[in-house]
Amino acid sequence: MNSSEPNEKFFEDLANAFDDDAAESATPSKLKAKAYSALVNRQQESGPLLGLRDTYAEGRGLCVHEHLVRIAPVGSKAQQFNCCSICHARVLGEALENPPIYWENCPYAGFKQS
Repeated sequence: MNSSEPNEKFFEDLANAFDDDAAESATPSKLKAKAYSALVNRQQESGPLLGLRDTYAEGRGLCVHEHLVRIAPVGSKAQQFNCCSICHARVLGEALENPPIYWENCPYAGFKQS
């Protein structure tokens, strides 16, 4: 038995529990920000994150702080650091529904627009 099957069943049941009207309503950006932070933290628990140089090479966008770390002469451990964990954009995104964040490729800025 595949270990991901129970998770898939759980999420399918969870998705089916909501009616169509509830699914059409917008999710608050604060909730999106908190969920994103929790997911990244959980991902870090299972192993190191992909380095910023590798992430950029794969065509993924980086925020202004991640660009600074990417071009800095630092080792791979620093390249795998989650810059969002100490960024004020995360704090604002998790606390305010419409945070004043406008950086390109910042996930917390993107949550208020989606």
